[in-house]
Amino acid sequence: MIEIGSERIQVFDTTLRDGEQAAGNRLTPRQKLEIAHQLNTLNVDVIEAGFPASSPGDLEAVKLIARKIRGPVITGLARAVEKDIDQLWEAVCKAEQNRIHIVLGSSDKHISGKFSSSREAVLQRGVDAVRYAKKLTDQVEYSTEDASRSDFDYLCRVVEEVIKAGATVVNIPDTVGWAVPEEFGPLIHRIKERVPLTDKVILSVHCHNDLGFATSNTMAAIKNGAQQVEVTINGIGERAGNASLEEVVMLLDRRGDYYKRGTNIDISEILTTSKMVSEMMALPVQANKAIVGKNAFAHSSGIHQDGILKETGTYEIIPPKLLGLDKHQIILTARSGKHALKHTYNELGIQLNDRELKQLYPHFLNFADSHKNISHSDLKKLYKSAVDR
Repeated sequence: MIEIGSERIQVFDTTLRDGEQAAGNRLTPRQKLEIAHQLNTLNVDVIEAGFPASSPGDLEAVKLIARKIRGPVITGLARAVEKDIDQLWEAVCKAEQNRIHIVLGSSDKHISGKFSSSREAVLQRGVDAVRYAKKLTDQVEYSTEDASRSDFDYLCRVVEEVIKAGATVVNIPDTVGWAVPEEFGPLIHRIKERVPLTDKVILSVHCHNDLGFATSNTMAAIKNGAQQVEVTINGIGERAGNASLEEVVMLLDRRGDYYKRGTNIDISEILTTSKMVSEMMALPVQANKAIVGKNAFAHSSGIHQDGILKETGTYEIIPPKLLGLDKHQIILTARSGKHALKHTYNELGIQLNDRELKQLYPHFLNFADSHKNISHSDLKKLYKSAVDR
């Protein structure tokens, strides 16, 4: 487990819990186990395997993962009620490392709108839940649901009291994607300043993407002292999804000069994990998705292609091999230049001289203007028809 104050960011993967809540999706216990094995290979620190109280199937899945997976902390979600906590403990008690994760709203919208209760009553309910869970395991995480829309003074009281009750991880979620980075980062800083006891626990964040800020808010939180990030593969999850594991991890890897933090994630396993989750959950990854989209390392602009072929660093800040790819893709289109065309023919074993390239290029442009995709077969036919030999 990560040490408090460490420079390493703990990666809490909730693909199997929050990610599985993506509309229209459901995994069997065996499918969950298969993904959990891959998450272990990816080297995540925590696997949130499900919500055991939600269904017998989820209870079975979390139990299975807790028995079979060795290495990461295995947890699941529980509401702040003893029945949920008991079921979660039943599910994770056999894990090599286990954690009970409790969630309870801290905003007035939740306190009055969802619970029809008072701040004091909800605070006491949370404290009681932590104390109860602490009798079962040393690791207890408490999530202040809807923290970004909570009254700051009350939120700090909750954080302080659950730490006193025994919480070892406190999570500050942006549950509905309401926050913007310029306020969410400082929120983490202000909580740490107001509640000195946060130095004795791991401070976590869990950001949703309703306004497109999930990754940005997560990174702002890291910059302001968050030590754990709750993320999903491909950014999947409830509504518009969660902060994307691959984006957060690669930002820390590529921009370590700025964030001065890192993870233990095996970057070479990211694409394999992304493809597995996408296929098993039947949730296609958009082509232009950062890091894992099929176009992430594809170049079609002639200017970009020319730069890449001369020096890869001109238009690629992530070496493809880092992610297990052989190389980038040069996609020939009507925007491609002579350099890219010659390079592609060279890869086909056809060495064009300057005369042949000059003769062939106009024919290529005419063909590309009317064809969306240009195959190797098309290129060979063009060569045979357009070049005088």
